[in-house]
Amino acid sequence: MTSAQIAAKTLGRIERPALIAAIIGPIQVILGFNLAQTLWPGFNWVHHTISDLAANDSPVQALMSSFFVLGGTLSLVVAIWARSFALPGRIAIFVAGLATYGFTYFTTPSQIGHSVPHRIFATVSFVLMSAWPLLSMRKNRAYPRILRPVWAIAGTALLTIVSLIFLATWTDPNSTMTGVWERIIAVVQTWYLAFVVWTCWLSERRAALD
Repeated sequence: MTSAQIAAKTLGRIERPALIAAIIGPIQVILGFNLAQTLWPGFNWVHHTISDLAANDSPVQALMSSFFVLGGTLSLVVAIWARSFALPGRIAIFVAGLATYGFTYFTTPSQIGHSVPHRIFATVSFVLMSAWPLLSMRKNRAYPRILRPVWAIAGTALLTIVSLIFLATWTDPNSTMTGVWERIIAVVQTWYLAFVVWTCWLSERRAALD
């Protein structure tokens, strides 16, 4: 057995449940809000957030809420079984998953005002899902390159920029593009996490075969 194969067996690895979550996650995030807003005639997705689809007075509340819960659960699965990630990053993803349950439970009114608990949980989720690449960083060269400092910093920078743009529009009562930017950040965060999981798995598989 080569030194690369020994390292591949002793280091943290991407386990099968994380791979499955990385397949379902990118699909469900797009399917969820598109299906819900299609079933709500007249819903203005450009202006209104995804959370509005799960508001108390929403006709598709149960449907959108179920996709939120699914997304949060998939985050927990990745946090537990993506063992290539450094522990702080896995904790960040896990807490973000719990925060998803939080903003699902504390719904936001779609017409007047907003829910403070909902905004707190949603903000925690967005922040942690932007910070996890940096917190998952590995300096050990035996780990996949995408977890190394350059990639980790670049990934966090990308996610942070998009998140800040969304948060700026979300807290601006005069914004007319809040819905667009929230959908962008939701898709980018989910797809980037899946991309890193699969990239790590492919790298680990190649190392084990060398």
